[in-house]
Parts: sequence; C-alpha cells; structure tokens
Amino acid sequence: MSQRLNVLISAYACRPHEGSEPGVGWNLVIELAKYHHIWVLTRGNNQSPIEAELSQHPVANLNFIYCEPSEFLAKLNQNLRIVHLHYYLWQLKAYWVAKKLHDEINFNIIHHVTYVRYSTPSFLAFLPPPFIWGPVGGGETTPNHFWQSFSLRGKIYEILRDTARRLGEIDPFVHQTALRSSLARGTTQDTVNRLKALGASEVEVYSQLGLSTHEITSLNLKSNNQQRAMRFISIGRLLHWKGFHLGLQAFAQANLPEDAEYWIIGDGPERQHLQQLSEALDISHQTKFWHQLSREETLNKLGECLALIHPSLHESGGLVCLEAMAAGCPVICLNIGGPAIHVTEETGFKISVNTPQQVIDDLASAMIQIVKEPDLWQRYSQAGQERVQTDFSWESKGLAQAKLYQELLLTTCQ
Repeated sequence: MSQRLNVLISAYACRPHEGSEPGVGWNLVIELAKYHHIWVLTRGNNQSPIEAELSQHPVANLNFIYCEPSEFLAKLNQNLRIVHLHYYLWQLKAYWVAKKLHDEINFNIIHHVTYVRYSTPSFLAFLPPPFIWGPVGGGETTPNHFWQSFSLRGKIYEILRDTARRLGEIDPFVHQTALRSSLARGTTQDTVNRLKALGASEVEVYSQLGLSTHEITSLNLKSNNQQRAMRFISIGRLLHWKGFHLGLQAFAQANLPEDAEYWIIGDGPERQHLQQLSEALDISHQTKFWHQLSREETLNKLGECLALIHPSLHESGGLVCLEAMAAGCPVICLNIGGPAIHVTEETGFKISVNTPQQVIDDLASAMIQIVKEPDLWQRYSQAGQERVQTDFSWESKGLAQAKLYQELLLTTCQ
C-alpha cells in the first residue's frame, strides 16, 4: 500500500461486538485504519461503546466524530421509534459537520457505509471529493406468487415497504446521490438495477457482509468431521418474508426418518403461525422452536446441525449464511437476494424461485440429498469454510477497499 489517504466514512450504525449494520460499520473502519487515515461520522449514541472499546484496544489512524440532529430527536428515537426520520435528518446534520471538517482536513475520498439503504440520500455526495455509495441494499422485492401465503399483516407490511421504497426513489436528493457517486455498490443485482435507474453510472454488485478472523476461527472450531445428527436449522426473526413456513412444508414433504429434526431459532410475530403449521403438518414432534438465543448460543447450534435452511424471500444480506458456512454447515437457500451472492453451487443449494410449491418441492429434494449423500455434505462443508476465509473475512475486504480508494482517486484525477 502506497500513500495513506484522508478518508471520511459515513457510518450511522457503527458499534463494536455487534452483528448486522453496526458490525458492518465497525469492522470495516477498523480494517481501513490499517492503510489510511480514517475519520468516521456516526451517531452520538454509539460514543459510549466505541470509546470503551478504544480505551482497551486503541487503533491508530482512526478518529470518530459523533453527531446528532438534536437531543430532542435523539430522545424521541429511543427504541428506534422514528428511526427512518432520524436517519434522514442525521444525514443533513452530517453534511454540515463534514463540510467544516473537509475545510480543515481536505479529504481524498468520502465513503457512505451505513445504513445499507439505497432509497435514502447521503448528502455527503454534495462535497467535492470522490464519493463512494455503499454497498447499499433494499432493492429486493417478494416474488408475486408468494404473496398468497402471507397473512394480512404480512401483506400490509409488503405494501408499506414497497411504498416507502418508491417514495424514496422520487426524492430528488436520492437521485443526486446516485448521480454524484463515483462508484455505487449494490448488495444484490436487484439493488444494482435500482441504482442504475436512479442515475448512477458506475455500479457493481458487492456484499456488505464479512466476518473477522477471530469469528471465522471460532466458527471453524464448531465444525468437525464426525457425522452430524439429521437436523436442519433456520435462524432469524420470525417474520413472514423469512420464508420459514416454506422450510417447514418442505421438511414435512421430505418424509425423513422419525429421528430427523428441524430447529427454528428466533422470536417474532409469525411464531404462533409457524407452530400451528408444524402441528397441521404433523411434524410438531420433530420441530423444536427455540426462543431468541445469544449470538454464541446460536452459533453453537449451527455446529450441531446438518444444514441451514434459509428460504428468505427478500434480503439484502443474510449474515447467518456466512456464519453457517464458516461453521461447516452447508446452506440451502433461495437463488435471490444476498444469500444467492454468498452461496455458490460448490458450497450449498440455491433453489430457483418460480412458485411456492416448486420451492417447497426443491427444498425437500435438497434436504433428502444432503441426508443421503454424506460425501456431498463434506464437500459443501469444506468449500463453504474456504469461501468465507477467502472472500468474506473483514481483513481481506478491508484491504480490497483500501486499494479501491487509491485506484478511484487515480481514475478521477486523470
């Protein structure tokens, strides 16, 4: 790595020792500080955990700037009650803070990292340095044929979600963010298509997710070469679009031996419906519903299962798929959204999405195959671990991103 650059990162969500978006923000900036001088704009409520971590483990070349639209809005947003409004107004505040900071530091690159959301603008795109947007996501939609399996609550959710996306797409500042991006990254092809429609010229698919070396090593230890129990697992909030109802129907249809099990870990509004479905399918004696567990407990469960069933119908990420692969647990997912980016034909099953019954049939077939072919399971298990180590470690992603900054700066200066 040659010259260190001055880089401003916009990371509304950024906290140590967390998953999801806070983990994306934190892990990326930690890695980038190895190669460049990094300034991070983030929310004020992230200050305590960040400062506590840095007091124990200082990081050179890493500076945090905490910003809030107002104390009143911060209090109003407790428990994320008005998170989307707060996020939008935070972007405005961040612009003015960044503008003053740029006058002092003269940033070479500005990069929006979190939230990973394409339908909200980043006003930092209006500053002079080259601007990288993303990866951002949210451009995925539920295939039409699958709405029929949703409850009224689920259908209302989907309508509101699509409406919010479309409203975001007519925001002129979202268009300007796309137009002013030197590079826009989408977490999935669906989001890339939306970014192009908004006016972004340089666009590519790139996953926002990663795992640290410590996490990968810990997950690898949960894997072993011994034959695992005939047990499948699904993990996540129990929401209609997670598709767990499809997994249950496929498990019932697969007609596996009586000692086969299906574990579901998580809580949410669909819990009662899923439990009733397992009873109606006459598999309640083979199905175990765990409540939400700690991350460590959840990851331990992965090491006890044959495969992860992840039939999500619209998802930009799917970190659990990477965690499963690192734990040597092959993934059976749908060939859409973020999971389709992470899982390959060498590491698991990617089920085509045409109709609900076709998906159920193919999920069942994959379950039967993974049970009957231990050599296939072994190949998937090893290939998944290798893929995570090579392509999804935060260390490798941080290095690639640091190099990209220099390449982009050379291109824009020509």
